[in-house]
Amino acid sequence: MSARATTDFDPTRVPHLSGPFAPVTDEVGAVDLEITGELPAALAGTYVRNGPNPRFTPIGSYLYPLDGDGMLHAVHIADGRARYLNRFVRTPALVAEEKAGRALWGGLESMIIPEAGAVGPDLAGTFKDLPDINVVRHAGRMLALAEAACPYRFDADLRTLGREDFEGALPAGITAHPKIDPVTGEMAVFCYALEPPYLTWSLIGPDGRVSRGPTPLAGVDEPLMIHDMALTARYLVLVLAPAFFDLDAAMAGGSFLAWRPERGTQIVLVPRDGGPPVRVRDDAFWMWHSVNAYDDGAQPQAPVVLDYVEWNRLTVGPGTGGGSDPVTARLVRARIDPAGGRMSRTVLDDARVEFPRIDDRLIGRRHRRTALATGTGRTDLLAGEYDALRWYDLDSGATEVWDAGDLAVGEPVFAPEPGPQAGADGHGYWMTFATDRTDGTSWFLVLPAEDPAAGPVARARIPVRVPLGLHGAWLPTEEP
Repeated sequence: MSARATTDFDPTRVPHLSGPFAPVTDEVGAVDLEITGELPAALAGTYVRNGPNPRFTPIGSYLYPLDGDGMLHAVHIADGRARYLNRFVRTPALVAEEKAGRALWGGLESMIIPEAGAVGPDLAGTFKDLPDINVVRHAGRMLALAEAACPYRFDADLRTLGREDFEGALPAGITAHPKIDPVTGEMAVFCYALEPPYLTWSLIGPDGRVSRGPTPLAGVDEPLMIHDMALTARYLVLVLAPAFFDLDAAMAGGSFLAWRPERGTQIVLVPRDGGPPVRVRDDAFWMWHSVNAYDDGAQPQAPVVLDYVEWNRLTVGPGTGGGSDPVTARLVRARIDPAGGRMSRTVLDDARVEFPRIDDRLIGRRHRRTALATGTGRTDLLAGEYDALRWYDLDSGATEVWDAGDLAVGEPVFAPEPGPQAGADGHGYWMTFATDRTDGTSWFLVLPAEDPAAGPVARARIPVRVPLGLHGAWLPTEEP
């Protein structure tokens, strides 16, 4: 049990537990949706999104976006119609809390862990699993992903099937942002930990079997946080920002994350064939999410291009502010020279952006267009809240924006249109959930890739509010 008193925490004063972020507890079975406009008849599949959604009122602390039970929201599309359902990801800890009728674990900062008398010997003294960040489908498995732990499998009806450790080959788990090579079908993952080895990477073959088990990354000698990665045909690309875990401070009631900009940021190119990593260093910056990476040429020492959203510092928790300068988040391109161990950074778009996505069929290869969530300039938005979508063209430098008005929009995800016309950066649609700030209604939006600034071609009314969350995936009915 943490020394921090639970009475010090007032959940009603946490902004990310109210408004468009407020959790919901109702689980809704498949419901045909009322649609305004017309869903593309060619689209057939399911859009699934994950996000933090506390089942019970949090105790001790609550830190968005890292705390909260996972809740899956799915819209199944076929023949121009849509059905919606949602379910919690039922971990053993959540099942124990449902039996008790209240929260038993505190938020990450509070370090509140129940004893055996409350949860039994198997769960006593353990941290709560939080598969609440992302979803992925690989080798027939659908996985709800945690920040750095074992994911949980779920089925087409969003029922939880259990913890996934890949037949015991990855007992510590994987990242919340694995990357699947669309050419080879291989999935690359990493995992960070509070004890040595602090950072490992692994490869999972297209058959779902682990082809390279947890491989420690040399030179990482203390626990640090890494949220996302990128992948090229040759490398895993890891961005090691100076965000370090400080358990002593956490036990004393302080922040469990410390931002140390004097340490700078490293980008590490990890060869997929197991060769020696290449490290380059620069001034400190933080990356929540990468856009994509690729090898800029076929020669062995070809430069690596990494596009990502760059923050000037980490801003999560009370101990990570690190300065008086305004917080910025902009679209940046890093060009890394593996032979010379050098890198350069270029700002592509200085608008306030996050949640970048591309056509996933281009992961690890050259891409042209990036979609992002952005803001229109209003000052009443919370961190993680956006009121517009933005598209950036890397060939021309042109941008397109769709102003969502009173809608709070989430991450845009690309769904390619099936058929012979489909191709790289070709025909397709962007989709996302959105919630109206004025009345709390939620919508599923579909926007055309050819002219996204024109706005949605279809809006499907969701029967319950969908809290602003994190990451999703389009899962075509016929898996590639």
